[in-house]
Amino acid sequence: MNRAVGAVLILGLLVGVGTLGAEKYIVASDIPWAPFEMVNEAGEYLGFDLDLMRAIAHVAGFEIEIRNIAFDAIIENVRTGRADIGASGFTITAERERVVDFSIPYFLSNQAVVVRKDSGLNIVTALAGLGPAKAIGAQNGTTGFYWVEDNIQGAGIEVALKGYETYPAAILDLVNGRVDAVIQDEPASKASLAAYPDELAIAGIINTNEYFGFLVAEGDPKGLLPRINQALEELGLTVRELPGGIKELVIAEGSFIAGLQEIYFGPDLDEVTAAWGKCKGLLFSGDLSGYIRCMKAELGL
Repeated sequence: MNRAVGAVLILGLLVGVGTLGAEKYIVASDIPWAPFEMVNEAGEYLGFDLDLMRAIAHVAGFEIEIRNIAFDAIIENVRTGRADIGASGFTITAERERVVDFSIPYFLSNQAVVVRKDSGLNIVTALAGLGPAKAIGAQNGTTGFYWVEDNIQGAGIEVALKGYETYPAAILDLVNGRVDAVIQDEPASKASLAAYPDELAIAGIINTNEYFGFLVAEGDPKGLLPRINQALEELGLTVRELPGGIKELVIAEGSFIAGLQEIYFGPDLDEVTAAWGKCKGLLFSGDLSGYIRCMKAELGL
């Protein structure tokens, strides 16, 4: 009888270990794309999206492993089960929703037109192909890339569209004069300007009103979306439906998400990276309020 009870207990422990193992999910992200996805000198991943995903995992009660995957391959990786969650500044679009499912939106962004300061170009001339390179750059698979296809080339304007594996590569080509402009989400464009303050400027903003969401496989086979959405709400996000299909993203004052926005959208990102190295232990251990306090103290906020 004792051996039988022992066998049941051992089996229970094995089942428990299996359950815990199943609670670790692969998060696919295209790194770097500051300030949403970043990497420090030690090869550790940080950024608004990734810190938010770590907080979501803590609140929802599961673990995550972040993997660096090319942006235009993330949806396929999630769709085929090689990754469980896509977290890389994905705009929620009808086309993407045909193959994956999205969380509630957690960020609202527009597209910026980045040019060289010495180019003499404005938003109209840059998009009209009147620069010396007669080319616009964007990352492959992004809404910025498709916006140029649909609204510039689709209108018959003769300008080349150059696709890049990453936005930093596109920005580097802009700095070196190989393209006249880069179309990129506004917060990331501001980070690009911070990296090249003497060379780059934002010529204008295209009001695309894009909502970012985390994505999972179609049908949410692992039941992650309710847990992600609930965690986002507990972390301070409320999404209000307004007339005309418009969504209002309300961030509670003093919440984790509000603190995260203050940390990543404004301060120098080199200073943010250094502060993260000192405060990351609090984030990893689940002390979310302690992490925000530590980061603000390090950044003088």
